[in-house]
Amino acid sequence: MSSLSDAEINSIIPKSGPSIEQVKKYLEKYNDEYIVIKCGGSVLTNPDLYNHLINDISTLRKLGFYPVIIHGGGKRITEKLKELDIESKFINGLRITDEKTITIVESVLSNFNHEIVKSLEQTGIKAQQFTSKDNSIIEATKENDELGYVGLPKNIENSKIQDSIKANRIPVIAPLGKDNQDNIYNINADTAAGAIAKSLNARRLLILSDVEGVLDKESKLISEINSVTSEELIQKEVITGGMIPKINNCLDVASNGVKGVCIIDGRKTHSVLFELLSDQGSGTLIRK
Repeated sequence: MSSLSDAEINSIIPKSGPSIEQVKKYLEKYNDEYIVIKCGGSVLTNPDLYNHLINDISTLRKLGFYPVIIHGGGKRITEKLKELDIESKFINGLRITDEKTITIVESVLSNFNHEIVKSLEQTGIKAQQFTSKDNSIIEATKENDELGYVGLPKNIENSKIQDSIKANRIPVIAPLGKDNQDNIYNINADTAAGAIAKSLNARRLLILSDVEGVLDKESKLISEINSVTSEELIQKEVITGGMIPKINNCLDVASNGVKGVCIIDGRKTHSVLFELLSDQGSGTLIRK
């Protein structure tokens, strides 16, 4: 049971967020459960969206949730490489990462991770860095030789995440992994978030994107899909391109202990709060 009074809940939730009645209804549903949130895209590069997200994550923690954050940083990496006159090349959406590039990727993601931790702490909560340099938790293997230092999660040291949460901190995790020879690998943030959510047996994985969710042929939001309906949508070419691996990753997560995976629009104000704490939700829920 939540020990928060109505007055306390009212002082925590934003005025433009879900109503106090809806929040109270959903508070117990996620009591003592992990909520993994992967953020990327414009939500990390637009200052207003970024500030809204930081405040919403802080709100979840103050309400008693256990949010675990995994962040991307692709746009920042591209900008830094451009600044250094290094061309970015991709294969199937994954950045080819040589020895020089991985050093830059590691530096950019580690610095960004520190910024997110600082931003969260400025809202009055505690947060903790998890990068390849500080509290490395992702054991990785090389995806293939063509991509270079791009990795796949092999194992998650989730006891470190659990210890961080027990210490009343929000874990903020960069998608960087290490192998047994201490080589650093850049990992697709969706893939890293999925592996972490499965490892923690999280209640929810929220993937913040620059789209509303999964759309039908009339470009209307589909509120829920599963493995059968998603396969039909792929066959009918309703789900295409980069959305296919994203959906397949979501289905894999939903089939491995995570009760629901949601693709939500990070450009919408309080989309995280509306997805977790209202009847309406704010994206597409993906179940096995």
